[in-house]
Amino acid sequence: MHERLVPTTGIHNFRDFGGYASHLGGRVRRGLLFRSGQHKDATPQDLAAISQLGLTHIVDLRSDAERALYPCARAEDHRAEIVFTPGNSLGLASHVDAAQGVRTADDAHAAMIELYQHMPFRPVLQETMRRYFDLLAQDKGPSLVHCLAGKDRTGLAVALVQHQLGVHHDDMISDYLLTNQAGDAEARIAAGAEAVRANFGQDMDDAAVRTLMSVHPAYLDAAFAAIGDLDQYTRDVLHLTPEKQAALRRALID
Repeated sequence: MHERLVPTTGIHNFRDFGGYASHLGGRVRRGLLFRSGQHKDATPQDLAAISQLGLTHIVDLRSDAERALYPCARAEDHRAEIVFTPGNSLGLASHVDAAQGVRTADDAHAAMIELYQHMPFRPVLQETMRRYFDLLAQDKGPSLVHCLAGKDRTGLAVALVQHQLGVHHDDMISDYLLTNQAGDAEARIAAGAEAVRANFGQDMDDAAVRTLMSVHPAYLDAAFAAIGDLDQYTRDVLHLTPEKQAALRRALID
């Protein structure tokens, strides 16, 4: 995991999600595909580390309200194009909103399953993922995709990219689960706990908060089950034509 991490203090879950073997032959390229949480609390050192990556695009999966509440810090030499779709990418609920009525870890697990079942069908999120796939197929250089916590919307987008690059499902799940260990996971969980309890009650137990702020294989599998045929979804919903798919693979597989 450590070789994937981009060391940061104020940005959670920042890492490279390339490098995996592809059943299409070769490996997904490193140094081109990055993911993270929001950057509001990025330190000058964090911003310097990001500058070293040479990002050409930053794909922001958040909603308008989240961008207003958590404006991302940028380095003075920031040049990457920010890509997002105006509107609400949360649909009816975020991982925080999913805490409605949750008091125990079992409640939280069930809420997250339901959240993931609906997530692939949010129109604003679909549009930003569509633009993300287009950019990757155009081979314009290193990119970063992020949402608020960098685990749910980002986790889905990353998994769909990895699927199209021929990454085995087991590797995809292993990469997804790195969220539970990457960087200062306890700080991320603590920050989420503050927001969740402020909105939905101080009596939520610690295990429930941890479940809401973590990832589990069943969550991503619930999204995939709701989607059904992943190739059909990326073709018909995200507009990944055969030509774009071929270009994507040429750009990102060694």
